[in-house]
Amino acid sequence: MPNSPASSRSPAPVLSDSAGADLIDAPIHAALARSTSSLSIASAWLASTDWAIHLAMSPGKCLDLARLALSQTRQLAHYAGECMMAGPTQAHTCVAPPKQDRRFSAPEWQQWPFNLMHQGFLLQEQWWAAATHGVWGVEKHHENVVAFMARQLLDLTSPGNLPATNPVVLKRTVDQGGGNLMQGALNALDDMQRLTGHQPPAGTEEYVVGRDVGITPGKVVLRTRVMELIQYSPTTATVHPEPVLIVPAWIMKYYILDLSPHNSLIKYLVDHGHTVFCISWKNPGAEDRDLGMDDYLEHGFHAALGAVCDIVPKQKVHAAGYCLGGTLLAIAAAAMARDGDTRLASMTLFAAQTDFSEPGELALFIDESQVSLLEAQMNQTGYLTAGQMAGAFQMLRSYDLFWSKMVNEYLLGERAPMNDLMAWNADATRMPARMHSQYLRRLFLDDDLSEGRYPVGGKPVALADIALPTFIVGTETDHVAPWRSVYKLHHMTGTEITFVLTNRGHNAGIVSPPDNPRHHFRMLTRAEGRPHLAPDDWLALAPETAGSWWPAWHAWLEARSGAPVKPPRTGSRAHVALCDAPGSYVMEK
Repeated sequence: MPNSPASSRSPAPVLSDSAGADLIDAPIHAALARSTSSLSIASAWLASTDWAIHLAMSPGKCLDLARLALSQTRQLAHYAGECMMAGPTQAHTCVAPPKQDRRFSAPEWQQWPFNLMHQGFLLQEQWWAAATHGVWGVEKHHENVVAFMARQLLDLTSPGNLPATNPVVLKRTVDQGGGNLMQGALNALDDMQRLTGHQPPAGTEEYVVGRDVGITPGKVVLRTRVMELIQYSPTTATVHPEPVLIVPAWIMKYYILDLSPHNSLIKYLVDHGHTVFCISWKNPGAEDRDLGMDDYLEHGFHAALGAVCDIVPKQKVHAAGYCLGGTLLAIAAAAMARDGDTRLASMTLFAAQTDFSEPGELALFIDESQVSLLEAQMNQTGYLTAGQMAGAFQMLRSYDLFWSKMVNEYLLGERAPMNDLMAWNADATRMPARMHSQYLRRLFLDDDLSEGRYPVGGKPVALADIALPTFIVGTETDHVAPWRSVYKLHHMTGTEITFVLTNRGHNAGIVSPPDNPRHHFRMLTRAEGRPHLAPDDWLALAPETAGSWWPAWHAWLEARSGAPVKPPRTGSRAHVALCDAPGSYVMEK
């Protein structure tokens, strides 16, 4: 019997070794990453295809969108008629901008025809929000990506971003005879020269580390492959016996917590009778490509804790972690609880997530396609620079970080004054390839920590084991660690938790000096073993307090510390002072 067509085919080849494919594909993906600011085109294409196909199969949704477009057209036409009859100041608006939207707040936007332009644009935003949400069958991640892309594309056509349709720019141009545009061109040229010359932004030269920022006196008492440990000099006659160990994120330089003296949380703690230690992470290079999360745990946190306990013996330690430094601290605290290590007195987390199932808008840029693209890029260099992820962060806050800068500095000719926080933000760091891949996959993609799968010492850790009094700070407008995500530790451990929600964002909410009248916060404590509140219920119950949360944290630490004693010596026989603060690692570019 002759063979059928199927049986006559040769068997498919089996690829037992993918080294050849990797040799070709990895450089291509790395080149794609460089050309797209490390953003995955495939991710965007998959999301838009998913949305477009399902929208095409949803005639009801299409009909609703057509009705909405017709209704908005009528609204805008009616508004235009009112403006012509009664004047723009007398006519009601078609749509009010969101509360935080400042783009059209200037009074010039109420004049004809600019009022009609900005109202039409806001209606267009509403239509696209409706079009990109609620389509049957679209994966949630894809829905969020498409909605985000639509907002970015709409910003390209915003009348506020174009000189010919921005009445504030036009008025300034007439008043100054075009001087604003000339100054804006000079600002743009200076920025371009600095960018191509790999120089920091204009004004950062006024904030030099060790001279203007990071100047709280202290000594480096330990140096490892991944960090330096700084012990700060006391400024009070007595101190609380329990030292404070601060663990910053390795994706930032530590001196965000030691900016100018009036903005320094570290100085505030020292001046209020605390013995403070802080980790300063090394800025890794290509030779550090194989450093992983375990290295940052062992040679970072545990090495620092061991030194602190040697310098201040027989005392438990108040440990505080910021952003991913807080995540690392939570991992360490869970492992210590599992292993019976009782050296910690308390745990404080600043804008630090322990559950990554809902990481906010940052999740738009974290999926398998995106992570694989970054890994291909890191495979060539051995590290990832902050600049390689700048595209994603700029898009998350496109108005604040891009469009407002373009309008103010290039069209209005007003160079934004530099401050210490902005200068710190420009002092970028790198991340080792292995470690960056591990935390993106284990924490963001797989959420191993909250699911009880994250291994330390070959065994998984459980956040439920943490029994330390815990102080957590979330910030209202955080794009990196949304406060509701930070709040989720309530659901994973029954320990006593004091949760603080402060206004402003991921960095500005943490840098909250007491003399700033624009700050406020909410605070509520859940006692050990008590049921947890849902985030919105907590928000309704927590009273609002004017001012900084720093004094509240100091009072919380003080209540969990012993009677003041004589300050400990600097360093010890095993941990001699190596150099003055801020040390050498923070200076590495």
